[in-house]
Amino acid sequence: MGLYVETRIRTDLETLWARTQDPVEHQRWDLRFTEIAYLPAGPGGEEGAPRRFRYATRVLPLLTVAGTGVSAGERRRAGGETVSALRFASPHPLSLLAEGSGYWRYVPGPDPAEGIRFLTGYDYRPRWGRLGRLADRWAFRPLMGWATAWSFDRLRLWCEHGVTPERSRLHWHLELAARATLVAVCAGHPAALVLALVAALLAPPSPRTPAARRCLRVPPGRDRDRAPRLLAALEQP
Repeated sequence: MGLYVETRIRTDLETLWARTQDPVEHQRWDLRFTEIAYLPAGPGGEEGAPRRFRYATRVLPLLTVAGTGVSAGERRRAGGETVSALRFASPHPLSLLAEGSGYWRYVPGPDPAEGIRFLTGYDYRPRWGRLGRLADRWAFRPLMGWATAWSFDRLRLWCEHGVTPERSRLHWHLELAARATLVAVCAGHPAALVLALVAALLAPPSPRTPAARRCLRVPPGRDRDRAPRLLAALEQP
């Protein structure tokens, strides 16, 4: 998988599963999506069977890019691990992301107090030919990695400390404004400006502010976090 993000969340599996698998809850904390909704299931659909969904992302005030996907989960695996997998695609001509796939793993620690390793691996195919591949490599893919990690930490704050996604976003905006104000105040003094820029970029965020830097971005082991077989069983959306 091209992108990898991992965090550890001290909560119970039921809470984490609900806030990541329920589309209404998921869209509250995940910066990558504006709207997620399951499509109506066909007659005779069994519990745990793959479900199709629609997603949308507001790129600009008057531009929303939408797509569809299919997802499935496995709740009973050896060692208490839980997984879910998905495939997704967007036909929108302005969407750099054409199609992709990924998975989530929920890995409880031996001690419940340690929480749950929550991790994702995913990759996608960009469109627009060579131009799209360049834009993806140097801009879009780093942005997607950052947005995923930031969102995971936002979810952690919600599960561990009860800081709702809406409140943590407000904390983030206020902290960005404070850092920008510091730089603006020092703009007329070169030496102070340098110090202000360093402080604005490197000062640690508040404990209640989401931060991508708190997440692991490189897999700890090549074999341990391979994509689950469940992913191979999913058909294209």
